[in-house]
Amino acid sequence: MKSKIFQSLKTAAAVSCALLGAALLTACSDGKKVGDVSLGFLTFKNIQIDAFIDPQVPGVTCHAASIESPLTLADPSDSSVSCRQTGEITQAMIDAIDKSKDGEVIFTKSKSIFFKYMKIRRIYDAENQTLLYVSYSTKETSGSFKHSLSTVPLWGTEAYKKPLPPLGDANQQ
Repeated sequence: MKSKIFQSLKTAAAVSCALLGAALLTACSDGKKVGDVSLGFLTFKNIQIDAFIDPQVPGVTCHAASIESPLTLADPSDSSVSCRQTGEITQAMIDAIDKSKDGEVIFTKSKSIFFKYMKIRRIYDAENQTLLYVSYSTKETSGSFKHSLSTVPLWGTEAYKKPLPPLGDANQQ
C-alpha cells in the first residue's frame, strides 16, 4: 500500500515539474511576440516570431523566428533572425558597443527544459562598418549547431565614417 502511494506521489511530482518547466519556458523570452504561425492541424508546433530592439543600438530592430511546441519536451533548434535599421544609428551608439571578435549576446530565449537556448549575438565588423547579428542554438542537434545571420550596414547613418583613400592614390584625382 505504501509503495503505491509513494509511486503516485512520485508520478504527481514528475508531472508537476514538467508543467512548471513548460510554464517557465514560455516566460523566458526577452522579445515581444508579434507573430504565431500554425504548422498544421495535426501538430502542436508553431513558428513564433519575436521582435526586439537592440538595447545599445536602438535604431536596429530584429525579428527572430523559432519553432515553439508547448506540449512536448522536443528540442526545436531551427531559428532565424532578420535585423534592419528602423531608426537613427549614431556614432555614440557604436562607440558604446562591445567590439571584440565574439561581440555580445543581446537576446536569449529558452528552447528546452534541458538548458538549451537560442541566443542572438551582435558583432561589429569595423572594416566594413556593419553590425552583424547571428542567431544560434547553444546545443548541438543532429551533428549541427543551427545558426542564422543578418547584417545592418552603417552606410547612410550618422555613424558611417567615409573611408580614407588608399595610400598613393592622392595624386590620381
